[in-house]
Amino acid sequence: MRISQLFYTRGYRTFIKGFFKENTVCCQLLGLCSALAVSNKLENALAMGLGVVFVLVLSSFVISILRKFIPTQYRIITFMIVISALVIFVDQCLKAYLPQISKQLGPYVALIITNCIIMGRQEAFAAKNPVGYSILDALGNGLSYTYSLLLIASIREILAFGTFFNIRVMPESFNSWIVMAMAPGAFFLLAIYIWVFRIGAKLQPEKEN
Repeated sequence: MRISQLFYTRGYRTFIKGFFKENTVCCQLLGLCSALAVSNKLENALAMGLGVVFVLVLSSFVISILRKFIPTQYRIITFMIVISALVIFVDQCLKAYLPQISKQLGPYVALIITNCIIMGRQEAFAAKNPVGYSILDALGNGLSYTYSLLLIASIREILAFGTFFNIRVMPESFNSWIVMAMAPGAFFLLAIYIWVFRIGAKLQPEKEN
């Protein structure tokens, strides 16, 4: 199959389903813990989002290649081994090249291993489909998680700190909304984001035939 055919037919539908139609945060309600914990600043949200995309795409690639060789009874432990190795790599890269962000993210990078999005896509898709489709599925789901984090983080950072990617955008006289840097503000904003996305887009997860 040509690359163009892969993208514009089933491949396109696979990508769009994860990227928009079944947004991981708004429709599937997955990855909410990290979405709440690391969305206080844009740099943290971007680092976490890219880390999830990296792990999700590569783990889907590996699992899809090995899908015919993985015994059913050992599939979960195999998923965990592959995901763990990739998460360790991401964690070490952050500590080496972005130590400040690594410190701010704390244990949440390591917890990518247990992120429901990643494990769920391996079980539901990568273990049952060819490599090309698995990569597109992983990319769509990973990017939907990433842009959701960035949208929430952009509002929280501006209101809580008056900055955008640590660049001052609000006047010095602006009274920071401290609640937006805390858990209650994150819950409130996430709820609004999910409500607006579902009502505005009028989307629901597709029913299985």
